[in-house]
Amino acid sequence: MATNREVEVIASVAPVHPSFLAMYAAKPTERFPLPATDVTEVNSRYFRQEVAYPRGELPGTVVVDPGNKYLYLVRENGRALRYGVGVGKAGLAWNGTAEIKRKAEWPRWTPTADMIRREPERNGPWRNGMAPGLTNPLGPRALYLFKGNLDTFYRIHGTTEPHTIGTNVSSGCIRMFNQDIIDLYGRVPVNTKVLVLPASEHVEPSGAFATAREENGPDAG
Repeated sequence: MATNREVEVIASVAPVHPSFLAMYAAKPTERFPLPATDVTEVNSRYFRQEVAYPRGELPGTVVVDPGNKYLYLVRENGRALRYGVGVGKAGLAWNGTAEIKRKAEWPRWTPTADMIRREPERNGPWRNGMAPGLTNPLGPRALYLFKGNLDTFYRIHGTTEPHTIGTNVSSGCIRMFNQDIIDLYGRVPVNTKVLVLPASEHVEPSGAFATAREENGPDAG
């Protein structure tokens, strides 16, 4: 019998349904034309899809489950859009409720002092900020979380490293496939409530996730 890890590896290399390939296709009309995202190295359970939502948050709420590497946009009738995410150290360091008080298209990125100290060669050159573009770690969109007027420094953003979706990463907050952060950005207005769960608390039980079915593709309209 295959182990869970073996099943995960098999799923991650299975053929990707054409619907998912279309979901993560190039976006040539973006300010910086966005290439297609290579999702072949990521388990298809982390692709954007509609799922049953067992909790009681109101529709329109964003719920982040850092432990299971998912972000949910709650919908009506016990459903949610579920997105896979990668979680950086900052993404595990804070939990609670906040609101999206700022949205930015093609944001500028400035590494924190801790990031520069930890990886000076990689992050030091950008201590005064990196201009928007395809190499910017925040990707094409960013959502900034505040508690009242206080910036939590918690960000939901895109990524230049799509293979890290579904994993813990060394830096950053909550990263998404670039096409997914564009999708989420278009669905959530400023003042949207965001609930970030502790790493030990989950929306769905760990290990209970069905891989997105290759034969049917997504249901994420």
